[in-house]
Amino acid sequence: MQELTSNRQIISVSELTRAARDLLEGEFPLLHVEGEISNLAMPASGHWYFTLKDDKSQIRCAMFRNRNQQIRFRPADGQQVIVQGRISLYEARGEFQMIAEFLEEAGDGALRRAFEKLKASLQAEGLFDEGAKQPLPDLPRHLAIITSPTGAAIRDVLTVMSRRFPALHASVIPVQVQGDDSVPQIVKAIQLANDYEADPFDVILLTRGGGSLEDLWSFNTEPVARAIAESGLPVVSAIGHETDISIADLVADMRAPTPSAAAELVTPDGRAWWQDLEDKKTGLLNRITNLLGYHDREVTHLRARLRHPERHLKESRNRLDGLARQLRLLENQLRARRQSRLAVAAEKLNTLSPLATLERGYAIVLTADGQVVTDEGQLAPGDEMTARLKAGEVRARVLDRQS
Repeated sequence: MQELTSNRQIISVSELTRAARDLLEGEFPLLHVEGEISNLAMPASGHWYFTLKDDKSQIRCAMFRNRNQQIRFRPADGQQVIVQGRISLYEARGEFQMIAEFLEEAGDGALRRAFEKLKASLQAEGLFDEGAKQPLPDLPRHLAIITSPTGAAIRDVLTVMSRRFPALHASVIPVQVQGDDSVPQIVKAIQLANDYEADPFDVILLTRGGGSLEDLWSFNTEPVARAIAESGLPVVSAIGHETDISIADLVADMRAPTPSAAAELVTPDGRAWWQDLEDKKTGLLNRITNLLGYHDREVTHLRARLRHPERHLKESRNRLDGLARQLRLLENQLRARRQSRLAVAAEKLNTLSPLATLERGYAIVLTADGQVVTDEGQLAPGDEMTARLKAGEVRARVLDRQS
């Protein structure tokens, strides 16, 4: 007997319950379970404890304070609900339980199933793909707000816009946000925003306040989803409260948790833009100041090099007068030199001139035809000749000649 039990693995109760808990939590994903609430307890800790049952079985449930604070209705015994949560095990008592993360009234059950079915279909088509999302403009010129004109959502949006960027041009396209007529109105409003040419929009804000799943159902319909997907303008969706995720939110180019948050997304931060403008203005002024300083130094440098035209003309006139004086002096010098050379030349010429010879008492004898007689052979007895004297001429006839 001892041999049969020697290989036994003995574990503690804690180890068993921990293993069972790990097995349960690993085996079951997030579940949606419908049932009736009973034994509801709401102690001072803020946590909720209750039993969820149907006509055959029951399971203990716990919903912690950080989760139940998001529930918009107050549950009660006998109420039919749908619990979204995970299966676990309470180790202290070894009790199988469900940890609730969200709670909704069971009347929404059919809508929830329709929601999940449409969500899966559209996701398979790629309508939720991030690659299909359009970016929002940094500074919208004209914002289309599709919502109820009397709801709290439009007041929240306009308040935020007025605070952040009051200069933004926005137009409200009024629609019903729930009821039978709301879906075609929303679809038509999205198309209108895309086709409006008088003052074109460049972004659409689709929003409404919170409500039950039934209240929000218009934004979980296929026509609205496809109108958003086909929009040429980027669409920001803000439907209900932060915990409300609609089909419109999933298809939209940007989802905001609340209408106020959506207004924050689509409007620039006026203070940041103003500060950026101030920084750019300061930078521009600094650049202009530096540039003006540089050019001022350049002008000062050039002014030091630049002389007044009158001064320049005066200096040129003085230089011209000096040159004129030099020219006159040179002319006078040249004239004296010419006169001296002329006198010398005249003296030389006078020395060589036959006139000088005449002045000494000699005569120049010319033949009848005007040739100077230098040889007696040029004349014959009886020929006429002319003797040119210092003063006047004498005509004579040759009587004889000698060689």
